[in-house]
Amino acid sequence: MHSSTDTALRPDDGDAFRQALRSLHQRSRIPVVFGGQVREHVLNLSQCIGARTAGLRGLAVRTETGLGGRVLASARPAAVSDYGADRSITHDYDGPVLAEGIRSVVAVPVVVAGAVRGVLYGATRGATPLGDRATDEVVDASRRLSGEVAVRDEVDRRLQLMRVAQSEPVGERFMVEEIRELHAELRLLAQAVQDDELRARLGAASRRLAALGAAPKSEPVSPLSPRELDVLAQIALGCTNAEAGDRLGLRAETVKAYLRSAMRKLDVGTRFAAVVTARRRGLLP
Repeated sequence: MHSSTDTALRPDDGDAFRQALRSLHQRSRIPVVFGGQVREHVLNLSQCIGARTAGLRGLAVRTETGLGGRVLASARPAAVSDYGADRSITHDYDGPVLAEGIRSVVAVPVVVAGAVRGVLYGATRGATPLGDRATDEVVDASRRLSGEVAVRDEVDRRLQLMRVAQSEPVGERFMVEEIRELHAELRLLAQAVQDDELRARLGAASRRLAALGAAPKSEPVSPLSPRELDVLAQIALGCTNAEAGDRLGLRAETVKAYLRSAMRKLDVGTRFAAVVTARRRGLLP
């Protein structure tokens, strides 16, 4: 369970699983996709798209039982081409699975820091097994979901550090610096990821962090471009132009140009004033 501080930045992970499955279903056209999170070593199937019955929803899958249980134990993808007749898995869940008419199934773990945090499934009802392309789609969806959960974990870790620091004499200063470093790191991660949905979520998280330091009547709309804000976030950490360029994959001259543009838009004459003004407007934490 997360505290109210965590909740402000981290939505329920079930939302991320739902979005991952919706996106997978739309992209791949796999007839049935389902999955859920792992809690206390048990996989709880909570999301299902394309099902004809309610049997899969709410199913609790234990380690080493069924196809999902095999994935929980091995932390590796697994598949069967004829579920009902396959002898490589146990058949603890034949009732709900066969009631759906499911035959070919692939199950892929959502792995974060070596631990299985959930499983995504793709399945068909026909005699033709899922092909490599469909399997790759499920694997890709799992990879992207793993990345999002990892980012959420990192946010929680940083917030926990800040809560600990609050009990110390320098806690408030430490908390502010952590927020600023995390804001800059989230913007760096957003530039590195290829998935548009995950990039948008990272951007939203960075904006929430920036708002923590906003004045009560801060301007809601940023006059800065995303890249100008990326540069200013690094400058706010004390980076030189060259250091900011190394982090952002830009030349020092390009960083300087972005910084000049940001200073002009904020109507200030120095990099320090640009950072201060951006913080007052809620653009930086």
